[in-house]
Amino acid sequence: MASIFISAAHKSSGKTTISIGLCSALQQRGLKIQAFKKGPDYIDPMWLSMATKRPCYNLDFYTMGKLEIQSLFRQHSKTADISIIEGNKGLYDGLDLDGSNSNAAMATTLDIPVVLVLDARGMTRGIAPLVLGYQSFEASIRIKGVILNNVGGNRHEAKLRAILEHYTDVKVIGSVHRHPQLCIDERHLGLVPSNEAVKSLEKIAIISTHINNSVDLESLLTLSETPAESTDISVPELKLNDQPPVRIGVAQDSAFGFYYPDDLQSFNAQGAELVYINTLSDTQLPAIDGLFIGGGFPETHLPQLSANQALMRCIKSAIENGLPTYAECGGLMYLARSIEYQKHKVNMVGVIPGDIKLHEKPQGRGYVTLAETGNHLWAQTDSNINENKQTALLPAHEFHYSSLDNTEKLSRFAYTVKRGFGIDGTHDGLILYNLVANYSHFRNVGTNHWITRFLTFVRKIKAQSLN
Repeated sequence: MASIFISAAHKSSGKTTISIGLCSALQQRGLKIQAFKKGPDYIDPMWLSMATKRPCYNLDFYTMGKLEIQSLFRQHSKTADISIIEGNKGLYDGLDLDGSNSNAAMATTLDIPVVLVLDARGMTRGIAPLVLGYQSFEASIRIKGVILNNVGGNRHEAKLRAILEHYTDVKVIGSVHRHPQLCIDERHLGLVPSNEAVKSLEKIAIISTHINNSVDLESLLTLSETPAESTDISVPELKLNDQPPVRIGVAQDSAFGFYYPDDLQSFNAQGAELVYINTLSDTQLPAIDGLFIGGGFPETHLPQLSANQALMRCIKSAIENGLPTYAECGGLMYLARSIEYQKHKVNMVGVIPGDIKLHEKPQGRGYVTLAETGNHLWAQTDSNINENKQTALLPAHEFHYSSLDNTEKLSRFAYTVKRGFGIDGTHDGLILYNLVANYSHFRNVGTNHWITRFLTFVRKIKAQSLN
């Protein structure tokens, strides 16, 4: 399982576009490519999944321990010819002063070399001290090569190559010239998700062609390394439990697509059948025991969502009649009374007595820490209680430009916010009927087995309805 880490000197250097192109170009050669994304992002992994034709998995220090990261990485890399990990921000950027959660730390944790994407706009000789500084800042980081991006033309490329060859020992494995075809449309949360982008497969094919013509893929494969095996890492096998089967509806379409693939796989592993629902076209709810509405961009689909009154009526009725439901961010917005976006206000499902308003600046952005209030509908498990018999703090993340306003009698919340904003700066996890609705996004990991807890609750409610 050869591996390479694609990072950059700073964010917005073009590493996502280049990573998409590398994955697609190598996949078209007949290789099995496994993509990973550092951090909690949903959108970049959607593009990488489409490019590799297999799920992209997130590796995140905030929600996962090092052994958990290594285990997940090895589990999904072992069936691939090469694994490509795309970093977030710059190589040495991170939350902490010591760099313990930086991209460099992730490369060290996984024991793999780095290829640095360098935004070369406006640069000539200055690129040499930049590379030398990145090489010497942490000598243990193996920067094996660079890909020059946003190069101005052949003359500019020749200068950059000559400078790097003269002053450094780093290998230039690619030079990507500026071209409008390499741009992916962006919106307030970053790239437009691939499940929304018109002709996204065509866009990936265009990017792939540019990268194939601009990057020495053989050199990339040569620079990749196979991490040394570690005997202290156990890869957990996904096994079905002996619990009664349940059917969980999952809203998945161009309006709602923010789901971690390993979370969905965990539903299956715990005896749940996932039934996918298109909120734009389906007019009835299928026979389900629980409902999961993840994040997405309902605000960009208001005409289609509001036109589907039949489904919204079904969802409202089902939740008010006790259907166990979990909603995150975009799901919370959809279940509210209305959404106001770009001066247009449209009615939504209406289960949550409040109105959503989109703002120009983020209302909540970054990592979140939550503590349970004691009101939670989902039963506690041993993994959520620490040695002092206190509820453990739950790591999560949020990124929303919307707020929930004009609320009426919202007094039951599952969580208090220790870090972040949540719904009102103090609380998150609104509880109504058998619904829990967060602005925070959860990951089903060792620090938060939320899927086990949710399914336990679903089975409890189902058993009660049968008695």
